[in-house]
Amino acid sequence: MSTVPHPELESRRCSPESLASAIKSRALELGFDFVGIAPALPAPHAEFFRRWLEFGRAGAMAYMSKDPERRINPSLVLPNAKSVISLAVSYYCGDPPQAGLDQGRIARYALGRDYHEVLQEPLRLLAEFITKSTGGACKVYTDTGPILERDYAMLAGIGWIGKNTNLIHPRAGSWLFLAEIITDVHLPPDPPASEHCGRCNRCLDACPTKALLGPRDLDASRCISYLTIELKGPIPRDMRPLIGNWIFGCDICQEVCPFNRRPLRTRNRLFEPTSKEAAVPKLADILRLDEEGFRRQFRNSPIKRAKRQGLLRNAAVALGNSKDPQAVPVLAEAIRDKEPLMRAHAAWALGQIGGRAAENVLGQALRSETDPGVLEEIAFALGIKEESHVC
Repeated sequence: MSTVPHPELESRRCSPESLASAIKSRALELGFDFVGIAPALPAPHAEFFRRWLEFGRAGAMAYMSKDPERRINPSLVLPNAKSVISLAVSYYCGDPPQAGLDQGRIARYALGRDYHEVLQEPLRLLAEFITKSTGGACKVYTDTGPILERDYAMLAGIGWIGKNTNLIHPRAGSWLFLAEIITDVHLPPDPPASEHCGRCNRCLDACPTKALLGPRDLDASRCISYLTIELKGPIPRDMRPLIGNWIFGCDICQEVCPFNRRPLRTRNRLFEPTSKEAAVPKLADILRLDEEGFRRQFRNSPIKRAKRQGLLRNAAVALGNSKDPQAVPVLAEAIRDKEPLMRAHAAWALGQIGGRAAENVLGQALRSETDPGVLEEIAFALGIKEESHVC
């Protein structure tokens, strides 16, 4: 990295305003689209977050409840924290192709390289710039640490928290990755963003699982993104039909948002899918991935978070929702997978498709299966009462 001082910095004794301006200029040079500064005060929605956790809205995401006060107060992350530099970068790379009956949908943020890896280096360079310019300490995060990032992005003036709980920039929309630098350097804060959702409730009305209980009130345990990414066990049976063909994440509440009609296109080609086919993959191809194939295909993708069994579980549900009889052969393979989670959801999918071929596969599986959870799903798929099926 060059050691030449930034033009706006003559010495460490420059004014806070000049320092803030230099930091913002450097952030834009490093590829961020928006940057703002917030005071390192407790998050404005701290009490709402505490109640959200108490009501169990985090589902099985136990990490959210681990030391929640650190998420609320930056000073518990970095002693003597004074400022939070909030950053945003667009990942919008155009609309993906329409998915066919045999294809799955992936949330736009996961179509390209893993943003944690992509943003790590520019974040490090910006923190290094701040430390060299001021001698101050920095902590950097991009969805990797305990901070209510949307609160601080709102306080920093980047955008407001929409009724769908996403951060919305008035001109760029909500297809944004967020990152933060907490520092013990005092920087003049920017004016906070004002809210512009008004009477619009399109996101609340469009959510198929009714995960949005009200404006900015998300029950994560009903959210398709949670169900297909964070939930590691079986997807609740009543939720499966509502997932449609989403196999990793969901964009519905953002797709209907009026502020996403003309979103800012990303400048970073790493966020673009490698091909049109990669944006809407064949569900059968996903189901046939072994562990090595999964790691190879998704090693640099956010999709690796779901792990193989999670992604294949989702693909099986999507095939069940397609009700396509042509999916029976690949589901017949999946019902013999080594993972009980995979076998269980393949059984459910076969039950949704129905027909003689699917019933034959389920009947054969019923005679050989030993896992109680899988047996229950097979019995349900065949319409057998639980107490009457024979192992």
